[in-house]
Amino acid sequence: MGIRYISLILAGLHVLTCTTWASVEVSMEDRVEVSLNSQAKISCLYSLYEKAMRITWSKKLPGKEQSKKIFQIEGVYERIDDKSYMGRLNVTHSYDVNESRGSIILTIDRVTLNDEAEFICTVYDLSKDYSEGHTLLQVFNPPSFPVIVGTHSGISVTEEKPSKVADCKVDNGYPKPNITWYKNNFPLHSAAGDVEISEKETKNPSGLFTVESELLLKVVREDEDVKFYCEVNYFLPGEKRMTESDPINITVHYPTTHVTMSINPPEKLFKEGDTVEIRCKGNGNPQPIFTFMHNNKGLLESSDNDFLILDDVKRSDSGTYVCQAFDIQTPDIEDIEDSINITVHYFDEIVVTPKERVLDQGDDLTLTCNALSSLPTYKAWYKDEIQLGEEQVLHIHNASLDTAGMYTCEVTVVDLPELSKRKSLQINVREKPEITEITVGPKDMDDNSVNLTCYAQGFPIPTISWDLYDLRTDQPLNETSVENQNTGEGIFSVISVIATSDFTANCSASNDLGTTTVSRDVTARPSSTTILPSTTATETSVPESTVPESSVPKKPHQQGGSGVIIAVIIICLLLLAILGSFLYFLYKKGRLPCGRSGTQDFTKENASKDDVKSGKSEEAVLLQGVNGDKKSPTE
Repeated sequence: MGIRYISLILAGLHVLTCTTWASVEVSMEDRVEVSLNSQAKISCLYSLYEKAMRITWSKKLPGKEQSKKIFQIEGVYERIDDKSYMGRLNVTHSYDVNESRGSIILTIDRVTLNDEAEFICTVYDLSKDYSEGHTLLQVFNPPSFPVIVGTHSGISVTEEKPSKVADCKVDNGYPKPNITWYKNNFPLHSAAGDVEISEKETKNPSGLFTVESELLLKVVREDEDVKFYCEVNYFLPGEKRMTESDPINITVHYPTTHVTMSINPPEKLFKEGDTVEIRCKGNGNPQPIFTFMHNNKGLLESSDNDFLILDDVKRSDSGTYVCQAFDIQTPDIEDIEDSINITVHYFDEIVVTPKERVLDQGDDLTLTCNALSSLPTYKAWYKDEIQLGEEQVLHIHNASLDTAGMYTCEVTVVDLPELSKRKSLQINVREKPEITEITVGPKDMDDNSVNLTCYAQGFPIPTISWDLYDLRTDQPLNETSVENQNTGEGIFSVISVIATSDFTANCSASNDLGTTTVSRDVTARPSSTTILPSTTATETSVPESTVPESSVPKKPHQQGGSGVIIAVIIICLLLLAILGSFLYFLYKKGRLPCGRSGTQDFTKENASKDDVKSGKSEEAVLLQGVNGDKKSPTE
């Protein structure tokens, strides 16, 4: 018995030793993660004292009990059993004799969602013992960017149940992405009565997921300034990622509890003619219906619901304006109102008193200037643009001729400098006429006409008359044209006279206080017309102004013409004397025939002497004949 028992033990140990040496050890990764349409590599390592003679790859789909063979190697033969992997699957097998280890790598190109499964690698030895390993292949695809759509209509705070705020949607994610809602960076979760979140997922024919999430919220007034957005969480190979949608605001409706009125432009003093804009604003949303009233009289319509525009305002537009609000959301609440006061400032025309503006010399006058205004004014008096004072009243004492002139009162509103007006009046002082100027203009060469100008001052404004007398015949002359011009302070009179001879011009200026006459003597010449020195004036005239020297033509110097004539005569006499001497010389030479008979019997010598003597004698006789027509004794 003992020997048999020992033999059995030894046989068992032999069998156990042989089995141990013949067993296969397979090791694989638990999980391999890849992106959709990418390449997946699954490794299978085994330990065996010799190269495996048979290898099979199988796939077990999630939720399935049985696996499906997709590929096998036996010796040098390979075979793909799943036709869906044709052209996409490749297996490499290597064995290290020294390490007694083998390596099998399964490569899948263009991974699809159907490739997500548990892959089984089975390795057989020569005795057909085997061992297997398992690897889960997971496929991922990132979803699209989340799209958020808010509720277009406003959400009222008076709603008793949560109202829809927004939708968030993502497409083509795998595995199914998760959506989380945020309100100003705080996550929202479904809570009793305040927040409701509903989610719907759809698996597309491609196997990818579309996820939609809806947010419902019981809003409060403060939510009108809140940013809402959704966050999408999803997985990629070896990592977890997150994407946020664009933030949105929502429109919150809440009732109006207070109304405020304002004026545009603010803090401005309004004057007649301005445009005033009154605005009424409530603290609710949307704005209620507004109505406007003025001094509790009548109902004013607004061009816009919350605006009232007053064009070209008048002082009658001043007063209290009331804005009343009626909120449709809270019809049971009484009308809410606010009021504001507006003052339209005015500035009337200037009134100057008294109306009598004509003074006698030595008189006194008090001028008063005033303009009705709703604001304080500044007043100033001017004469000929020179300031006289800054008072409402201007006193004029002991009026003289210098007192006359244009007086101006200027009134300016202190707080509104653009409101400024001026009113002018002419103050006149009675005085008899004074002729301050009488001038003679140049003669017209075509008709010998002369222009005469006379200027006279005085009040009442004088009238001017002319008297013209010919100095040679003492007959009156008539002017060809008369033109009078009133300057307000005096009068100009311009006449035109045809000057054929010297004449006297009398200019007379007359008013109720007297007459002044000024005379001028005018000389008429073919080439010029000038004023003669004689000038007379009546006893009632004031001293005359001196006529500018440039305006009086000068008399021509008559001796100049006589000298020229005498010089011409002398030159002609000299030429005749020279001509006579030359003719006499020719006569003596015998080259000039004459009426005398007989010949000369003198010798040359005597002849020469006689010639000299007779030549001088003849020359003297010729000169005497020319100058005095006298004959010599020898002739």
